[in-house]
Amino acid sequence: MSNLKISCVIVDDEPMALNLVESYVDKTPFLVLKKKCSSAIEALEFLKTTPVDLLFLDIQMPDLSGIEFSKMLPKETRIIFTTAFDQYALEGFKVEALDYLLKPFDYAEFLAASNKANTWFELVKGKQHNELPVEKEFLFVKSEYKQLRIKLADVLYFEGLKDYIKIWLKDNPKPILTLMSLKSLQEELPETQFMRVHRSFIVALKNIEVVERSQIVINNQRITIADQYKSKFLDFINSNSLNI
Repeated sequence: MSNLKISCVIVDDEPMALNLVESYVDKTPFLVLKKKCSSAIEALEFLKTTPVDLLFLDIQMPDLSGIEFSKMLPKETRIIFTTAFDQYALEGFKVEALDYLLKPFDYAEFLAASNKANTWFELVKGKQHNELPVEKEFLFVKSEYKQLRIKLADVLYFEGLKDYIKIWLKDNPKPILTLMSLKSLQEELPETQFMRVHRSFIVALKNIEVVERSQIVINNQRITIADQYKSKFLDFINSNSLNI
């Protein structure tokens, strides 16, 4: 059984309709009422500071109609329209409402619409949970008037020299030289694969061969771990060490 909770706001200029929908929300376990509003203007002010998942929104209201108001909402906020006028159904679906409740509606109809919202949010949350970030596999760098495609898997380490960077690659005795700062490069690299260990060096973590005292050995090159980077590097070592 899902533990999903859907935050909601009721918007209706009729007090009896507000109270009825509130009573329906109260007995629906997965709905959490954040506010009931007697106008779209009031709801708009509330939503500026308190975003919610779902609106139960009347259509025919003074000053700002439900249809007009719905077009001002972020796409993450979904709508179930409530109205006494069935001619608005087509307009409701044009703004991608999840459902349309025609007044007077009973709890069974309300619950059916709410369940539809629950199914929609479960699908969205599940999709977000399953979408793992895809890390970069390569970068294009400018070198000698060309854009070179560098496979990150081939990088041993990056060495900073003032405004330039040397890119040391596997099976390549000479580095690639590119005009770029190490700080700018660091922002583009996946943190799970690369770590800055010195003001002049970013290393490929998987290519570290030996860690000895305060130095890293990669491809026979010794790179000193500067004091300001030691704590983070030690966390990496400890999280990948056998506790024997």
